[in-house]
Amino acid sequence: MSVNSFADELRARSDESIAHLFAVRPDLLSPVPTDLSALSARANSTPSLMRALESLNRFQIEVLTSASTLTQPFSKSELLSVSVPEAGDELMRLWAAALVYKDGTKFRLPGNLGQLIGDEPAGLGPRSLKKIDFKALKDIPSDSAAVLERLTWGPPRGQVGNIKAPGKPIGWLLEHDYLAVMDSKTVVLPREVGMHLRNGKVFKEYSPVANSFKGTTRKQKDIDRAAIANISDFLRWCEELAHNWSDEPPSALRSGGLGIRDLKRSADHLGVDENCVAFVAEVLYLGGLIVIDTDDQILPTNSFDIWMSRSLEERWSSLVSLWLETSRVSGLVGKAGEKNIAPLGPELDRAGIASMRKVTLNILSENLENDPAIKNLQEIIAWQMPQRFNAEYIEWTLREAEWLGLTGQGALSEFGIAFLKGSDDLGVERALPKPVDHILIQADNSAIAPGPLTVELANMIGTIADIESRGGASVYRFSESSIRRGLDHGQTGEQIKDFLKKTSKTPVPQPLEYLINDVAKRHGRLRVGIAQSYIRCEDEGLLTQILHDIKLESLRFRKLAPQVLVCDFETGDVIATLREANYLPAAENASGILISAPAIRRAKSRPKPPRVISETSAPSEIVIKAAVRTLRTGEKASSHKPREVPRTTANETLDLLHQYIEEQASLTIGYADTNGGVSNRLIDPISISLGTLIARDHATGEMQSFRIPRITGVSPAK
Repeated sequence: MSVNSFADELRARSDESIAHLFAVRPDLLSPVPTDLSALSARANSTPSLMRALESLNRFQIEVLTSASTLTQPFSKSELLSVSVPEAGDELMRLWAAALVYKDGTKFRLPGNLGQLIGDEPAGLGPRSLKKIDFKALKDIPSDSAAVLERLTWGPPRGQVGNIKAPGKPIGWLLEHDYLAVMDSKTVVLPREVGMHLRNGKVFKEYSPVANSFKGTTRKQKDIDRAAIANISDFLRWCEELAHNWSDEPPSALRSGGLGIRDLKRSADHLGVDENCVAFVAEVLYLGGLIVIDTDDQILPTNSFDIWMSRSLEERWSSLVSLWLETSRVSGLVGKAGEKNIAPLGPELDRAGIASMRKVTLNILSENLENDPAIKNLQEIIAWQMPQRFNAEYIEWTLREAEWLGLTGQGALSEFGIAFLKGSDDLGVERALPKPVDHILIQADNSAIAPGPLTVELANMIGTIADIESRGGASVYRFSESSIRRGLDHGQTGEQIKDFLKKTSKTPVPQPLEYLINDVAKRHGRLRVGIAQSYIRCEDEGLLTQILHDIKLESLRFRKLAPQVLVCDFETGDVIATLREANYLPAAENASGILISAPAIRRAKSRPKPPRVISETSAPSEIVIKAAVRTLRTGEKASSHKPREVPRTTANETLDLLHQYIEEQASLTIGYADTNGGVSNRLIDPISISLGTLIARDHATGEMQSFRIPRITGVSPAK
């Protein structure tokens, strides 16, 4: 018997078939359909079909498109006649995904799918209303043949000046019905003519398989060596960026995100390009390690300190996991044409990027020790996911995987392999160089870190010295401004010297000690407070010098007392201007106590992870089995026709319930609610305890309790 309903066809499928459908189209599970009619409606809905099309490869799209050109319903042999032999197997895979369904011995496309494919599949025009005789083609004029050649592979439409005077080439084709009139200026190639000119095939070439992988072979040890260096750099970038923004927090743009000036400044600080800084900032933002605070400053959060307390492997894997799942695309920064896209801004979300990352890494995992040829890799991914493909996204994914250390020299590293497999031990901790707890101070007021420093040492050295070069052995430079920064953070000159003597394996050179003593001696001689601002100093000669300094005329100082000057500018502006003029002031509070800058600055507001466009994840086998059971239960309940349940006495009710429990048979009960309304329930009785019937309700598929006094009647289920 012919099946002409999509829902009826689904009803005929086995539990295994329905389970497979849920596995390949997980969006159909959310929420679980109440019955097979609901499943049919959802599977044929435009949003669900669009998601299903996005999951198909190029050949599957070609097969579906070829099927859409056929008269519905169509047979498997008809499909093969307009395509290739491999389409037969693919047709059954499409049936399993409910993108075609069976109508007796033939197949149909769900109604909405044809609309998504379009009225001109593969560049073929509409069907002709006339019977076309192709014998005249052997005598076709050359100029008419040229017109057909242009229209054969689409688009099938062409423009004419006036349909009443189309010219000889078009006129001959219209006369023989090889072209049809659409409107007063447009002609179209009928589908039958197009298929004839294409020798009966919908596509010129089909793509049953993807191109083979091409790449440059690398040695795994070289890959891993490069990858662990990348991991070390990435973790250092994260730390340095967060610490830098703690000391000098950038201000967020009014529209949200990081401004170009602050992006360039951070790039200079890290010694990397702006794309890399944008990527690092995005990853930190995703992890809630930095946040745009209530005062629009971008600051690290307390979560950053927690993250820093974890092992290096845990730090790395937590950020890689976020990157793999996020829909944010840092590669878009600065690439928006009329509008600049800023890091941490709201315009970076793109649907499908997470899937593309996973597909890219999966291909690398299938071709270990190979650095892929980028064009070849793009062709493979374009075949696997043609609906979502973006060539730039592939380039950015490879670049970011290299920054993260998932790859080294372009090939997947052992750390990346272990991460993708979900291994508990990624090997990162063992491979990374051990942190060192000392530095080597040189005679030129520089210091060499012979490896990655411990967290405490790195924080302190970063406060009192400026990083000059990065690498396996980083170089720090001590200067007047760096020493002053340490003093501003609450350190004294003696504390700085003691720290250097304790941590340096080489003697502290005398010039560096002189520099520290000199800066510490001058630091705080000049005091800046609130008047709007005031300056006080025991050295009256120094105050006189400031009053007459041309560089400070803009501050318009007034002498309030022999040792006090006042002005109408903010304290911070006064301190900054004085330091630009080579003075070394320090701030003090209303009690005259020196104010030291906090060692760390953290955001007051809680991290708010950015909005992420989620993708439907593959459901587990347990979830699928439960969904199938619920679906079957709902189907049974929906097919059960409610009828009046005859009333029974209390004794009759108990006797019947015990009977059905013993027989393990389904029954229908009348059940009164708290308002006195009676509804019929189809149930499977399990047991009776303390005046309560325990049974499985067919409507919900769940166990329910029914108070026996509220059961108005019992009858067999039919």
